[in-house]
Amino acid sequence: MYSIQDWRRTHYSKEVVAEMNEQEVVLMGWVHSIRALGKLAFVILRDREGTIQLVVPKQKVSEETFEIAKKLGKEDVVAVKGKVVASEKAPNGFEIIPIEIRVLTKSNAPLPLDPAEKVPADIDTRLDHRFLDIRRPKIQALFKIRAEMLKSVRNTFNDNGFIEVNTPKLVASATEGGTELFPISYFEKEAFLGQSPQLYKQMMMAGGFDRVFEIAQIFRAEEHNTRRHLNEAVSIDMEMSFSDEYDAMDILEKVVYNSYKDIAENRADEIETLGINFEVPDKKFTKLTYSEAVDIANGKGVELEWGEDLSRAAEKAVGDEMGGLYFITEWPTITRPFYTMPYEKDNKICKAFDLMYKELEITSGAQRVHKYDLLVENISKMGMNPEGFGTYLEAFEYGMPPHAGFGLGADRFAMILGQEENIRECVLFPRDRQRLTP
Repeated sequence: MYSIQDWRRTHYSKEVVAEMNEQEVVLMGWVHSIRALGKLAFVILRDREGTIQLVVPKQKVSEETFEIAKKLGKEDVVAVKGKVVASEKAPNGFEIIPIEIRVLTKSNAPLPLDPAEKVPADIDTRLDHRFLDIRRPKIQALFKIRAEMLKSVRNTFNDNGFIEVNTPKLVASATEGGTELFPISYFEKEAFLGQSPQLYKQMMMAGGFDRVFEIAQIFRAEEHNTRRHLNEAVSIDMEMSFSDEYDAMDILEKVVYNSYKDIAENRADEIETLGINFEVPDKKFTKLTYSEAVDIANGKGVELEWGEDLSRAAEKAVGDEMGGLYFITEWPTITRPFYTMPYEKDNKICKAFDLMYKELEITSGAQRVHKYDLLVENISKMGMNPEGFGTYLEAFEYGMPPHAGFGLGADRFAMILGQEENIRECVLFPRDRQRLTP
């Protein structure tokens, strides 16, 4: 075995082009495949940017290099110093003739799963061996698209005057009510993993920060077991002062549109790897009210009473009708958390919205209650004790501006962008009801 010693990578695979004919390069990566045919060996080397072909003719390389090449195994980690040779017959118009091959580590065989994807594996097997699974070009493409989305989201918030913050993930009590919490031992006390940064975002509004955002984990001990839910998720949260729900929707449209646009512009190779038809949406999304959504569902034979949350069947009916991205606005107040601002003209309806993609909810947001008395009243109506919200409520006694915000599910958004059916594909090490490792 070798170490890289004084070698350093000069190029990733996709940076090498035929115009570099006769140039010496140093490549590093994994053996994707190997074919030894008598006096000739073909090695496909894979790195994070793609694959590149090494051609090892016995008569053109040293005896040591040829013997090393013949003995390579799949997923061995190697460093290769070689010469670019232009060739019309080779993939991409060139090949690499090795000058020296260093085997940095050998891989065990057989492999638990095949990163070359010649042998299919079910999702549980792939998640059990995720370190191998994420070597697959498709999975790497998904995570590069996810990274591009998160980069775009941050850029959009920064360009619109938002300040990034980090709120606690260890909390003393429920922040929203109605959601099961994960309890943990906190010295002599019981604490919980945070289910939302909502109350902290609002306290930042009282602190005069005006516009804040956070991208961080949330934890929800809900006993679902579906393709679109996780118990640990990444949430993109924002809050903005002196604003209403329409201002929040405007920012959300920018966040989502820019994510699509930046991925289309910067991740064409990954889109091709996934083999998907990636279309950038319009800058503005259609809006329909909750009442209109109920009418659509009922019209398609789904029974739904006004005031009920949308069932899975209702979401499917509305999604089939609408397609793409759209807002559902003016929700029944009873379906929303205590901090949601009702309309003054009709307090049975509140200033809340969901952003949907077909039948999937990806964002929930609203204008928030900024009046202390109304907030205390709402907390009590929902069967909670206002005394448990002491510091939070105190923020509303000393000058809280009108404000609005949303929480966008980063994992579900990544699933939509990558056009995947299972959210676990788009999370490095997913945590669901059955899975706590790796």
